[in-house]
Amino acid sequence: MRILYFIAFALVVSCSKNNIEEHCFITKEEKPVYVEKKPYTVKEILEKKPEYLQIIDLKEYRSFKKDSLEFRDGFSEEKVKANKEKYKLFNEKFPDYFSYSGYYRDGTILYALGSSELGFWLLKIENDKPSAYFLGLSFSHYYINDIQEKPIIKDGYLQFEGSLVKIIKVPGLPGYDDYSAIEDGKLFKIKLDDLMKDSDQDGYNDIFEEAFALNPDNKDTDGDGINDFEDMNPLFKSEKNKFSELYTLLLPSYAEDIDFKKSHYTFEVFKSDCDYFHQISPEMRVLFISKDDKKRTYYTRITDVTRNGVSNMKRDPNNANRFYISKSGSSYQNDYAAEYKEGKWVLEMIGGIVI
Repeated sequence: MRILYFIAFALVVSCSKNNIEEHCFITKEEKPVYVEKKPYTVKEILEKKPEYLQIIDLKEYRSFKKDSLEFRDGFSEEKVKANKEKYKLFNEKFPDYFSYSGYYRDGTILYALGSSELGFWLLKIENDKPSAYFLGLSFSHYYINDIQEKPIIKDGYLQFEGSLVKIIKVPGLPGYDDYSAIEDGKLFKIKLDDLMKDSDQDGYNDIFEEAFALNPDNKDTDGDGINDFEDMNPLFKSEKNKFSELYTLLLPSYAEDIDFKKSHYTFEVFKSDCDYFHQISPEMRVLFISKDDKKRTYYTRITDVTRNGVSNMKRDPNNANRFYISKSGSSYQNDYAAEYKEGKWVLEMIGGIVI
Protein backbone atom coordinates (compact mmCIF):
# COMPACT_ATOMS: atom_id res chain seq x y z
CA MET A 1 0.00 0.00 0.00
CA ARG A 2 2.86 2.34 0.89
CA ILE A 3 4.56 1.48 -2.40
CA LEU A 4 1.42 2.35 -4.38
CA TYR A 5 1.05 5.63 -2.48
CA PHE A 6 4.68 6.50 -3.20
CA ILE A 7 4.24 5.75 -6.92
CA ALA A 8 1.09 7.90 -7.08
CA PHE A 9 2.85 10.73 -5.25
CA ALA A 10 5.85 10.48 -7.59
CA LEU A 11 3.56 10.67 -10.63
CA VAL A 12 1.84 13.82 -9.27
CA VAL A 13 5.20 15.49 -8.60
CA SER A 14 6.45 14.48 -12.06
CA CYS A 15 3.33 15.83 -13.80
CA SER A 16 3.57 19.06 -11.78
CA LYS A 17 7.20 19.56 -12.81
CA ASN A 18 6.34 18.86 -16.45
CA ASN A 19 3.51 21.41 -16.35
CA ILE A 20 5.79 24.05 -14.85
CA GLU A 21 8.45 23.30 -17.47
CA GLU A 22 5.89 23.58 -20.27
CA HIS A 23 4.07 26.63 -18.94
CA CYS A 24 6.99 28.68 -17.58
CA PHE A 25 10.03 27.96 -19.75
CA ILE A 26 10.72 28.37 -23.45
CA THR A 27 12.16 25.12 -24.75
CA LYS A 28 12.06 25.96 -28.45
CA GLU A 29 11.71 29.21 -30.33
CA GLU A 30 8.36 29.73 -31.97
CA LYS A 31 7.43 32.83 -33.91
CA PRO A 32 4.13 34.26 -32.69
CA VAL A 33 1.34 33.95 -35.23
CA TYR A 34 -1.18 36.78 -35.20
CA VAL A 35 -4.65 35.79 -36.30
CA GLU A 36 -7.11 38.67 -36.51
CA LYS A 37 -10.46 37.64 -35.15
CA LYS A 38 -13.49 38.24 -37.32
CA PRO A 39 -15.91 40.75 -35.74
CA TYR A 40 -19.23 39.40 -34.53
CA THR A 41 -22.32 40.19 -36.56
CA VAL A 42 -25.43 41.67 -34.95
CA LYS A 43 -27.04 38.24 -35.08
CA GLU A 44 -24.08 36.63 -33.28
CA ILE A 45 -24.01 39.33 -30.58
CA LEU A 46 -27.73 38.90 -29.92
CA GLU A 47 -27.48 35.11 -29.87
CA LYS A 48 -24.67 35.16 -27.31
CA LYS A 49 -25.77 38.08 -25.15
CA PRO A 50 -26.01 37.44 -21.39
CA GLU A 51 -29.37 36.06 -20.26
CA TYR A 52 -29.80 38.91 -17.75
CA LEU A 53 -29.57 41.55 -20.50
CA GLN A 54 -32.64 42.89 -22.28
CA ILE A 55 -32.20 44.80 -25.56
CA ILE A 56 -35.01 47.00 -26.90
CA ASP A 57 -35.03 48.70 -30.31
CA LEU A 58 -35.70 52.42 -30.11
CA LYS A 59 -37.49 54.51 -32.72
CA GLU A 60 -35.85 57.74 -31.59
CA TYR A 61 -32.27 57.66 -30.41
CA ARG A 62 -28.82 59.24 -30.35
CA SER A 63 -26.63 57.58 -32.93
CA PHE A 64 -23.15 56.31 -32.12
CA LYS A 65 -21.69 58.94 -34.46
CA LYS A 66 -23.60 61.82 -32.88
CA ASP A 67 -22.80 60.73 -29.34
CA SER A 68 -19.11 60.24 -30.14
CA LEU A 69 -18.77 63.63 -31.84
CA GLU A 70 -20.60 65.52 -29.10
CA PHE A 71 -18.54 63.78 -26.43
CA ARG A 72 -15.28 64.72 -28.16
CA ASP A 73 -16.49 68.29 -28.58
CA GLY A 74 -17.17 68.41 -24.83
CA PHE A 75 -13.53 68.72 -23.81
CA SER A 76 -13.63 72.50 -23.44
CA GLU A 77 -12.13 73.81 -20.21
CA GLU A 78 -15.56 74.90 -18.98
CA LYS A 79 -17.21 71.53 -19.65
CA VAL A 80 -14.32 69.56 -18.13
CA LYS A 81 -14.57 71.68 -14.99
CA ALA A 82 -18.35 71.19 -14.77
CA ASN A 83 -18.00 67.45 -15.27
CA LYS A 84 -15.33 67.25 -12.59
CA GLU A 85 -17.63 68.97 -10.13
CA LYS A 86 -20.59 66.77 -11.11
CA TYR A 87 -18.69 63.56 -10.33
CA LYS A 88 -16.64 64.97 -7.45
CA LEU A 89 -18.09 62.58 -4.87
CA PHE A 90 -17.52 59.57 -7.15
CA ASN A 91 -13.87 60.54 -7.58
CA GLU A 92 -13.53 60.79 -3.81
CA LYS A 93 -15.24 57.49 -3.04
CA PHE A 94 -13.75 55.45 -5.88
CA PRO A 95 -9.93 55.71 -5.96
CA ASP A 96 -10.06 53.73 -9.18
CA TYR A 97 -9.57 54.53 -12.84
CA PHE A 98 -13.15 55.12 -13.94
CA SER A 99 -14.61 57.36 -16.60
CA TYR A 100 -18.07 58.54 -15.53
CA SER A 101 -21.36 59.19 -17.29
CA GLY A 102 -25.11 58.94 -16.70
CA TYR A 103 -25.21 60.71 -13.30
CA TYR A 104 -28.49 60.00 -11.50
CA ARG A 105 -29.82 60.70 -8.01
CA ASP A 106 -32.57 58.56 -6.49
CA GLY A 107 -33.40 60.21 -3.19
CA THR A 108 -30.20 59.94 -1.13
CA ILE A 109 -28.64 57.33 -3.42
CA LEU A 110 -26.25 58.41 -6.17
CA TYR A 111 -25.65 56.36 -9.32
CA ALA A 112 -23.33 56.69 -12.30
CA LEU A 113 -22.11 54.52 -15.14
CA GLY A 114 -18.40 53.83 -15.00
CA SER A 115 -15.99 52.44 -17.55
CA SER A 116 -12.51 51.06 -16.92
CA GLU A 117 -9.99 48.92 -18.77
CA LEU A 118 -11.94 45.86 -17.60
CA GLY A 119 -15.29 47.04 -18.94
CA PHE A 120 -18.52 48.76 -17.83
CA TRP A 121 -19.82 49.19 -14.28
CA LEU A 122 -22.75 50.63 -12.35
CA LEU A 123 -21.41 52.78 -9.51
CA LYS A 124 -23.49 53.47 -6.43
CA ILE A 125 -23.03 55.63 -3.33
CA GLU A 126 -25.49 54.94 -0.51
CA ASN A 127 -25.09 56.16 3.07
CA ASP A 128 -21.61 57.34 2.13
CA LYS A 129 -20.64 53.78 1.10
CA PRO A 130 -19.40 53.14 -2.47
CA SER A 131 -20.25 49.96 -4.39
CA ALA A 132 -19.49 48.94 -7.98
CA TYR A 133 -21.31 46.32 -10.04
CA PHE A 134 -19.73 44.88 -13.17
CA LEU A 135 -22.07 44.71 -16.18
CA GLY A 136 -20.28 41.91 -18.02
CA LEU A 137 -20.84 43.62 -21.39
CA SER A 138 -17.80 43.57 -23.64
CA PHE A 139 -16.73 46.88 -25.17
CA SER A 140 -15.95 44.75 -28.24
CA HIS A 141 -19.72 44.49 -28.78
CA TYR A 142 -21.46 47.22 -26.78
CA TYR A 143 -21.21 50.98 -26.77
CA ILE A 144 -22.84 52.99 -23.99
CA ASN A 145 -23.72 56.56 -24.93
CA ASP A 146 -21.70 59.07 -22.94
CA ILE A 147 -24.74 61.34 -22.91
CA GLN A 148 -27.72 59.59 -21.33
CA GLU A 149 -30.87 61.68 -21.79
CA LYS A 150 -33.10 59.51 -19.56
CA PRO A 151 -32.67 58.30 -15.95
CA ILE A 152 -30.39 55.25 -15.79
CA ILE A 153 -32.39 53.75 -12.88
CA LYS A 154 -36.10 53.08 -13.38
CA ASP A 155 -38.61 50.56 -11.96
CA GLY A 156 -35.94 48.28 -10.50
CA TYR A 157 -33.82 48.24 -13.65
CA LEU A 158 -30.58 49.77 -14.82
CA GLN A 159 -31.24 51.17 -18.29
CA PHE A 160 -29.02 52.99 -20.74
CA GLU A 161 -28.96 53.82 -24.43
CA GLY A 162 -26.24 52.84 -26.85
CA SER A 163 -25.28 50.81 -29.89
CA LEU A 164 -23.93 47.46 -30.99
CA VAL A 165 -20.40 47.96 -32.29
CA LYS A 166 -17.34 46.27 -33.67
CA ILE A 167 -13.65 47.07 -33.22
CA ILE A 168 -11.80 48.17 -36.35
CA LYS A 169 -8.12 48.65 -37.11
CA VAL A 170 -7.02 52.20 -37.92
CA PRO A 171 -4.88 52.31 -41.11
CA GLY A 172 -1.39 53.69 -40.52
CA LEU A 173 -1.60 53.33 -36.74
CA PRO A 174 -0.41 49.84 -35.74
CA GLY A 175 -1.82 48.65 -32.44
CA TYR A 176 -4.51 51.35 -32.40
CA ASP A 177 -8.16 50.30 -32.53
CA ASP A 178 -11.36 52.27 -32.91
CA TYR A 179 -15.07 51.51 -32.85
CA SER A 180 -17.64 51.37 -35.60
CA ALA A 181 -21.38 51.05 -35.04
CA ILE A 182 -23.06 48.07 -36.66
CA GLU A 183 -26.55 48.84 -35.28
CA ASP A 184 -27.71 52.00 -33.49
CA GLY A 185 -30.73 52.76 -31.35
CA LYS A 186 -30.63 50.26 -28.50
CA LEU A 187 -31.99 50.47 -24.96
CA PHE A 188 -30.13 48.06 -22.71
CA LYS A 189 -31.82 46.94 -19.48
CA ILE A 190 -30.58 44.84 -16.55
CA LYS A 191 -32.65 44.01 -13.50
CA LEU A 192 -30.92 45.50 -10.45
CA ASP A 193 -31.44 42.32 -8.42
CA ASP A 194 -29.55 40.34 -11.08
CA LEU A 195 -26.81 42.93 -11.39
CA MET A 196 -26.21 43.35 -7.66
CA LYS A 197 -26.32 39.65 -6.76
CA ASP A 198 -23.28 38.77 -4.66
CA SER A 199 -23.77 35.15 -3.60
CA ASP A 200 -20.69 34.89 -1.39
CA GLN A 201 -20.99 38.45 -0.01
CA ASP A 202 -17.33 39.21 -0.73
CA GLY A 203 -17.89 42.62 -2.33
CA TYR A 204 -17.75 41.59 -6.00
CA ASN A 205 -21.00 40.88 -7.83
CA ASP A 206 -21.48 37.42 -9.34
CA ILE A 207 -21.26 38.78 -12.89
CA PHE A 208 -17.75 40.09 -12.23
CA GLU A 209 -16.56 36.89 -10.60
CA GLU A 210 -17.92 34.71 -13.40
CA ALA A 211 -16.36 36.98 -16.04
CA PHE A 212 -12.88 36.64 -14.52
CA ALA A 213 -13.02 33.04 -13.23
CA LEU A 214 -13.36 33.88 -9.54
CA ASN A 215 -15.68 31.68 -7.49
CA PRO A 216 -19.01 33.49 -6.93
CA ASP A 217 -19.91 30.99 -4.18
CA ASN A 218 -16.67 31.28 -2.19
CA LYS A 219 -15.40 34.61 -0.88
CA ASP A 220 -11.84 33.20 -0.81
CA THR A 221 -11.33 31.73 -4.29
CA ASP A 222 -7.70 30.65 -3.85
CA GLY A 223 -8.10 29.45 -0.25
CA ASP A 224 -5.28 31.58 1.14
CA GLY A 225 -7.38 32.95 4.01
CA ILE A 226 -7.85 36.40 2.41
CA ASN A 227 -11.25 37.58 1.20
CA ASP A 228 -11.24 38.08 -2.60
CA PHE A 229 -12.18 41.74 -2.11
CA GLU A 230 -9.01 42.35 -0.05
CA ASP A 231 -6.72 39.91 -1.89
CA MET A 232 -4.23 41.52 -4.29
CA ASN A 233 -3.94 38.18 -6.14
CA PRO A 234 -7.34 36.54 -5.62
CA LEU A 235 -7.07 33.73 -8.19
CA PHE A 236 -3.87 32.12 -6.90
CA LYS A 237 -1.98 31.75 -3.64
CA SER A 238 1.09 33.97 -3.48
CA GLU A 239 4.28 32.04 -2.71
CA LYS A 240 7.83 33.24 -2.17
CA ASN A 241 10.39 31.54 -4.40
CA LYS A 242 13.09 32.88 -6.68
CA PHE A 243 11.01 32.70 -9.85
CA SER A 244 7.90 34.33 -8.35
CA GLU A 245 10.25 37.08 -7.11
CA LEU A 246 11.58 37.54 -10.66
CA TYR A 247 8.07 37.95 -12.06
CA THR A 248 7.20 40.37 -9.27
CA LEU A 249 10.25 42.47 -10.20
CA LEU A 250 9.04 42.71 -13.81
CA LEU A 251 5.54 43.98 -13.03
CA PRO A 252 4.65 47.41 -14.46
CA SER A 253 5.74 50.45 -12.45
CA TYR A 254 3.12 52.77 -11.00
CA ALA A 255 3.06 56.15 -9.27
CA GLU A 256 4.26 55.82 -5.68
CA ASP A 257 1.39 57.87 -4.23
CA ILE A 258 -1.32 55.40 -5.35
CA ASP A 259 -2.73 53.18 -2.60
CA PHE A 260 -3.82 50.14 -4.58
CA LYS A 261 -5.21 48.41 -1.49
CA LYS A 262 -8.06 50.90 -1.61
CA SER A 263 -8.61 50.46 -5.35
CA HIS A 264 -10.80 47.37 -5.18
CA TYR A 265 -12.03 47.58 -8.78
CA THR A 266 -8.73 48.21 -10.57
CA PHE A 267 -6.83 45.16 -11.82
CA GLU A 268 -3.88 44.48 -14.05
CA VAL A 269 -4.74 41.41 -16.14
CA PHE A 270 -2.01 39.13 -17.47
CA LYS A 271 -2.22 36.34 -20.02
CA SER A 272 -0.13 33.50 -18.61
CA ASP A 273 -0.32 29.84 -17.57
CA CYS A 274 2.97 29.93 -15.65
CA ASP A 275 2.64 28.77 -12.03
CA TYR A 276 5.54 30.98 -10.92
CA PHE A 277 3.88 34.06 -12.41
CA HIS A 278 0.63 33.10 -10.70
CA GLN A 279 2.45 33.03 -7.34
CA ILE A 280 3.54 36.70 -7.36
CA SER A 281 3.00 39.07 -4.43
CA PRO A 282 1.93 42.24 -6.27
CA GLU A 283 1.35 45.79 -5.01
CA MET A 284 -1.53 46.20 -7.46
CA ARG A 285 -4.46 43.81 -7.85
CA VAL A 286 -3.88 41.21 -10.55
CA LEU A 287 -5.93 38.66 -12.44
CA PHE A 288 -4.76 36.01 -14.88
CA ILE A 289 -6.29 34.55 -18.01
CA SER A 290 -5.06 31.51 -19.89
CA LYS A 291 -3.26 31.67 -23.22
CA ASP A 292 -5.62 28.91 -24.32
CA ASP A 293 -8.91 30.37 -25.57
CA LYS A 294 -10.74 27.20 -24.54
CA LYS A 295 -9.74 27.71 -20.89
CA ARG A 296 -10.99 31.31 -20.71
CA THR A 297 -14.40 32.59 -19.76
CA TYR A 298 -16.64 33.84 -22.55
CA TYR A 299 -16.03 37.43 -21.46
CA THR A 300 -12.23 37.18 -21.58
CA ARG A 301 -12.35 35.35 -24.90
CA ILE A 302 -14.11 38.21 -26.64
CA THR A 303 -12.67 41.15 -24.66
CA ASP A 304 -9.08 42.37 -24.72
CA VAL A 305 -8.42 43.23 -21.07
CA THR A 306 -4.62 42.86 -21.07
CA ARG A 307 -2.37 45.92 -21.37
CA ASN A 308 0.97 44.56 -20.18
CA GLY A 309 2.71 41.20 -20.21
CA VAL A 310 5.71 39.22 -19.00
CA SER A 311 7.00 36.34 -21.10
CA ASN A 312 8.02 32.83 -20.17
CA MET A 313 11.67 32.30 -19.22
CA LYS A 314 14.45 30.89 -21.37
CA ARG A 315 17.40 29.17 -19.72
CA ASP A 316 20.99 30.10 -20.53
CA PRO A 317 22.64 26.82 -21.62
CA ASN A 318 25.99 27.94 -20.14
CA ASN A 319 24.82 29.35 -16.81
CA ALA A 320 22.22 27.59 -14.65
CA ASN A 321 21.46 30.83 -12.77
CA ARG A 322 20.92 33.00 -15.86
CA PHE A 323 17.62 33.35 -17.72
CA TYR A 324 16.18 35.47 -20.51
CA ILE A 325 12.78 37.11 -20.15
CA SER A 326 10.78 40.01 -21.64
CA LYS A 327 8.18 42.48 -20.42
CA SER A 328 5.88 44.32 -22.79
CA GLY A 329 3.18 46.95 -23.03
CA SER A 330 0.97 48.40 -25.75
CA SER A 331 3.88 50.19 -27.43
CA TYR A 332 7.09 48.52 -26.25
CA GLN A 333 8.97 45.34 -25.40
CA ASN A 334 12.03 45.19 -23.15
CA ASP A 335 14.27 42.12 -23.19
CA TYR A 336 16.30 41.19 -20.11
CA ALA A 337 18.99 38.82 -18.97
CA ALA A 338 18.22 37.90 -15.36
CA GLU A 339 20.89 36.31 -13.18
CA TYR A 340 20.31 34.97 -9.69
CA LYS A 341 23.29 36.01 -7.52
CA GLU A 342 23.61 35.63 -3.75
CA GLY A 343 19.88 35.29 -3.27
CA LYS A 344 18.94 38.28 -5.47
CA TRP A 345 18.06 38.87 -9.10
CA VAL A 346 20.28 41.13 -11.20
CA LEU A 347 18.53 42.41 -14.34
CA GLU A 348 20.36 43.56 -17.45
CA MET A 349 18.43 45.06 -20.33
CA ILE A 350 19.77 43.49 -23.54
CA GLY A 351 17.32 44.70 -26.17
CA GLY A 352 13.78 45.65 -27.02
CA ILE A 353 11.52 47.50 -29.41
CA VAL A 354 9.38 50.63 -29.30
CA ILE A 355 6.33 50.91 -31.53
